[in-house]
Amino acid sequence: MTLPRPPGAGHPVLLVLLAVVSVQFGGALAATLLPVVGVVGSVGLRLVLAALILGVVVRPRLRGRTTMDWAVVGSFAVALTAMNLAFYGSLARLPIGVAVTIEFLGPLALAAALSRRWRDGVAVVAALVGVVLISEALTTPWGELDHLGILLAATAGACWAAYIVLSRRTGERFAGLDGIAICMALGAVVMLPAGLLTAGADLWSTDVLLRGLGIALLSSAIPYSLELLALRRLRSGTFGVLLSLEPAAAALAGLLVLGQVLSVPQLAGMVLVVTASIVVLGRPVRRRRSPQVAGEVS
Repeated sequence: MTLPRPPGAGHPVLLVLLAVVSVQFGGALAATLLPVVGVVGSVGLRLVLAALILGVVVRPRLRGRTTMDWAVVGSFAVALTAMNLAFYGSLARLPIGVAVTIEFLGPLALAAALSRRWRDGVAVVAALVGVVLISEALTTPWGELDHLGILLAATAGACWAAYIVLSRRTGERFAGLDGIAICMALGAVVMLPAGLLTAGADLWSTDVLLRGLGIALLSSAIPYSLELLALRRLRSGTFGVLLSLEPAAAALAGLLVLGQVLSVPQLAGMVLVVTASIVVLGRPVRRRRSPQVAGEVS
């Protein structure tokens, strides 16, 4: 089955921007679900519904896969699942704009390490200063900082970096969206029992299922499809610049959906991180980016 071509498919920049906004509003919607079914229940519900959607649309080929194919996609599933657990855990303790900004250090540091340019190293240092500002480490007593929330967001960032590496390797072995569809299914198989155990009967309420469906669509099915269409025609440097808007989109989603208002120092820190990301991720690369490499899956 061919993915539908949405209106505006001829404008890849618009498609990526829509994907960025979709992911972050999906994250904000997930934050409203966490108090009801918890972190594990929310991640399990999202993965199960996203796996069902992608399974129906993509219908990935399972036969004829090698042992190495399964090892790669299995590692990809571990990185994706761990990233979602850590990120949702941070959402339960931090504003979404703060969580996403800290998480963004993962792919930023990975890109800077691979580039080996001194300017990228300076940009990462600037981003670290931005994270200090956005976490309010300069204005909040050490004992009052949510250390666990910051640690979870940073862990999600490390998992995001691993996700990018494994996504590229999966894309080399699986055509189109086959890899991410299988990855989602593997994560769903692992998380469904744990989600049922922790969330209980609340997981089956109509409100929870509808929110879960919205999260699966906004955070997975829609952005993956949009990015796949866009990356066929978009330069990797341009894609990196657009991806750098993730923290700002998260702050907007947090404000509109959750009523979370960031302070002036936090906004200044976000500007530093976004600017550093544009410097590092916006540079053209010679190696063609695989369509499997999605932007944000949190």
